[in-house]
Amino acid sequence: MDQIQEDLPSVEEYCHLRKLCGMAPRTAEAARIGLPRSLYSVTVRQNGKLIGMGRVIGDLGCHVQITDIAVHPDYQRQGISHQIMKKIMFFIEREVPSCAFVNLFADVHFLYQKYGFMEGTVTKGMYLKRNQTVARESSDELFSFRLGDS
Repeated sequence: MDQIQEDLPSVEEYCHLRKLCGMAPRTAEAARIGLPRSLYSVTVRQNGKLIGMGRVIGDLGCHVQITDIAVHPDYQRQGISHQIMKKIMFFIEREVPSCAFVNLFADVHFLYQKYGFMEGTVTKGMYLKRNQTVARESSDELFSFRLGDS
């Protein structure tokens, strides 16, 4: 029997489940920083083993993002992602103002459409490609640095 809880996975569980699900890897260091900053997190366990997870991140007022929805490959197509989304959507309805922008990056569009998410371009998205040189303006000079450098 699956047990769904409002809690965080461990750093190791989080990194491992992401890898098993073919998601972009996250370092343990990044997970140690990011996981405790979650607004809301759900885990699904079977016999103590993490088999599913999902998180909400953001500022809880203007913008929130649903992220890290993952179900172990051996347990997919059993409704676990729906259990996760139901808990997350209940949290959003209860805690997030209706004027807030709520988004997610979807690989499984049909899942999220069932919860009211739509494909579209409310705004044109961009992302930051790390480890590239960019120009940055100082008070009296222009210099460049490599993103990710200290």
